Amino acid sequence: MTQQGLNAYRRTEVQSRTPLELVVMLYDGALRFTVLAHDAVLRRDIRARHDATSRLLGIISELQNTLDLERGGEVAASLDGLYDYMARRVLEATSRNDAAPLADVRRLLETLRDAWLTLSRTGGIDPALVADAARVAAAPMEQRP
Repeated sequence: MTQQGLNAYRRTEVQSRTPLELVVMLYDGALRFTVLAHDAVLRRDIRARHDATSRLLGIISELQNTLDLERGGEVAASLDGLYDYMARRVLEATSRNDAAPLADVRRLLETLRDAWLTLSRTGGIDPALVADAARVAAAPMEQRP
């Protein structure tokens, strides 16, 4: 398949998704780049780490920019705080060349992605489910289920 054909396929795939499925796709991308960044840190591959963390931060920023803080209430505020925290952890991993903060970000992303996937499959936003996922993700590591 040519690059042009691949780009057309990707556009069609994105255009045919519901907003909730698009959020899940963003989380999938964030998880993919988190793993790539983590592996690059372990290999001490600065270029690969930079590329992966740049894309990861872009996705986190996009997730944060889609929040409606006025209408989203406590859930949106919690997610906003989590996205800030994740961005700081990614930057910490980069500045220290340390994989541990990326492992933390991955756990948070996985928890939130699972909640959004459930929402996309049920066809609606259940604020309680998202709030619970945000609460679990934000809990200190020793208090997580």
